[in-house]
Amino acid sequence: MNRKDFLLNAIPAAVILPEVISGYSVKAMSISSPLVQALMRGTTLTDHVLVIVQLSGGNDGLNMVIPIADYSKYYNARTNIAIPENRVLGITGVSGTGLHPSMTGLQTLFTEGKAKLIQAVGYPQPNFSHFRATDIWMSASNSNQEVYSGWAGRYLNYEYPNFPTGYPNADMPDPLAIQIGSTTTLTTQGPSVNMGMSITSATNFYNLINGTTDPVPNTPAGKELKFIRQVNQQTQKFSSVIRNAANSVTQQVTYPASNSLADHLKIVARLIAGGLKTRVYMVSFGGFDNHSVQANSSDTTTGTHATLLQRVSDAIKAFQDDLKFLNVENRVVGMTYSEFGRRIKSNSSVGTDHGAAAPMFLFGSSVDVGMLGVNPTIPAAPTVNDNVPMQYDFRSIYSTLLEKWFCLDKTIVESLFPPNINAQLQSLPLIKAGVCSGVTPPPSSSGDLWITNYENPFTNKTTVKYKTEGGHVFIQIMDTLGRVIKTLVDKEHTAGTYIIEFNAETLPTGVYYARYQNGVAQHVRAMLKVR
Repeated sequence: MNRKDFLLNAIPAAVILPEVISGYSVKAMSISSPLVQALMRGTTLTDHVLVIVQLSGGNDGLNMVIPIADYSKYYNARTNIAIPENRVLGITGVSGTGLHPSMTGLQTLFTEGKAKLIQAVGYPQPNFSHFRATDIWMSASNSNQEVYSGWAGRYLNYEYPNFPTGYPNADMPDPLAIQIGSTTTLTTQGPSVNMGMSITSATNFYNLINGTTDPVPNTPAGKELKFIRQVNQQTQKFSSVIRNAANSVTQQVTYPASNSLADHLKIVARLIAGGLKTRVYMVSFGGFDNHSVQANSSDTTTGTHATLLQRVSDAIKAFQDDLKFLNVENRVVGMTYSEFGRRIKSNSSVGTDHGAAAPMFLFGSSVDVGMLGVNPTIPAAPTVNDNVPMQYDFRSIYSTLLEKWFCLDKTIVESLFPPNINAQLQSLPLIKAGVCSGVTPPPSSSGDLWITNYENPFTNKTTVKYKTEGGHVFIQIMDTLGRVIKTLVDKEHTAGTYIIEFNAETLPTGVYYARYQNGVAQHVRAMLKVR
């Protein structure tokens, strides 16, 4: 690697802003170029912001979002960690599904019409390695692809193809992307250079805006460290704009104490309200790899996972209240995600093991509130290998936000994803109608309106029957590990009802899932192969 390549790739990733925000990591991305404005439809939306909250470690979605309508199956699958049915928090406008009792803050956001639950988000052929699964989510690739750029980095590279040459400038004086709490990650990596910058800690942020630095040891090495810090601050092109934005905000709501996620989000709110044009911020909150002692045996509503969920819920609620107080609430939408969920069945160590699909939340005054999808299918007699079957592909969440929140033309959005993913991207009802052009919510369906099979149970073959209102139909057959066994249908249809045979002669007995997708409509059908 030559010196130029080293500087382009290494400096934005780790050195660009090590002193900025008191030890916390935040990412921010901007979308205010004339090109984006030209692509926008309707009202000009140059000030929209996306805040990504990463729940690192693989969050247990079944104990965060409890399937009350299928409570007996849920309880049977995880008797040692199951949340008591009478303690589950209800969700306004949603029946048969509830929240962990520690998530009162998020429950209030649902009541206020500022939260959206998306059930069973994942991808085909899930990977259960923390590192690889995180890369897949950040790059928006398939699990069998190695993609070395991030979905947001590709977007920003499209917006600002010459970055970092000529930046900052009069049109874009602010960082394109900011991460608080660590070095920049794959999410903001462009094809050749990282488009983001890092604020490594909350302490460093407050040092920056106050013009101070952490004390250094009185040693030769300490003197060298002090000199490096001084040189670094002097060469920071974006330091002054960040300092000015932060200093323009002098009052905020009270955030919960001893909560690092709340500390990070408080900084994000301050920078947004301070006038930065940065478009996307990313913060990370870890600790969700709960293989053991996830809950207290004496009271399963308490314990490690409960504490984590409370901190997430309380931090997001305070952040949303702060955005309202600062008069920037309708500029911001937030999103949570984790690199994977956990298995349906709990383990004997009062914990859960790496799994597949999991719920996501969107929050903000512009989200289309309620729940998208249905409760996950839970077998009557789950095994340790059973996973939550995917309902929504996470790439559809990304593409919908780019199209419906950032108002980017759909053809441009599709160009930002690997070509073999485009046919699977859905425009989902995540954002309120009118923010850009809106989307039509999926038609309400009950039971097997969209896809069914007969016979069920079956022995070797079963006939799959599905209905479509026209357009592209995509049907995948998945096993309980979340692996795609077969793509049954992947083509354009005219409106009508169709049948196709699924031959499972070579497959072992057990449960399989037929995942149907047609426009914004989707359905998951459980099928049982017997001897």
